[in-house]
Amino acid sequence: MNQMLQDPKIETSEVSQPPVPQDPAPDHPLFAKPQRVAFVQACWHRDVVEEARIAFIKEAEARHLTHVDVFEVPGSFEIPLHAQVLAKTRRYTAIVAAGLVVDGGIYRHEFVADTVIKALMDVQLRTEVPVFSAVLTPQQFHETEVHYDFFRKHFAIKGVEVAAACAETLLGLERLRGQVAAGIVG
Repeated sequence: MNQMLQDPKIETSEVSQPPVPQDPAPDHPLFAKPQRVAFVQACWHRDVVEEARIAFIKEAEARHLTHVDVFEVPGSFEIPLHAQVLAKTRRYTAIVAAGLVVDGGIYRHEFVADTVIKALMDVQLRTEVPVFSAVLTPQQFHETEVHYDFFRKHFAIKGVEVAAACAETLLGLERLRGQVAAGIVG
């Protein structure tokens, strides 16, 4: 009987496996012209909201949106004015807003969230610069680690979703404006 004794301190090398092929990154369409996006982030609960920004930038880069300028404002209520000023510069082809509106017990958070969303829609319609919202208002938010963890993950998901919506909308507007210029539509 052939036995081999091994010192438990000596690691044996395992047979190396060939690398598992990864799914290639999805091919996202290219833009005809470079796009510049403004990302306006509220600082209230920054550690939660920044997850949207981080995920947005990563997904935006994968979708060929490589020019993203980040702006911070104190809270969500201040986002619409910044969005309007940025849209009027005509430097940005899109603006993304991210914030967390929670019930602070002083005023109705639904009122604040509703006001912010309506103001962002107004900016977009007045300036024809698309404005996207990752301004969220949870039904309940308690300053516990469980809620912070949940909303950090949720904001990361929303960051990816808003990047996809932004890229797809900009591609659609680029096609539509091309059709209008060519006299196909309009």
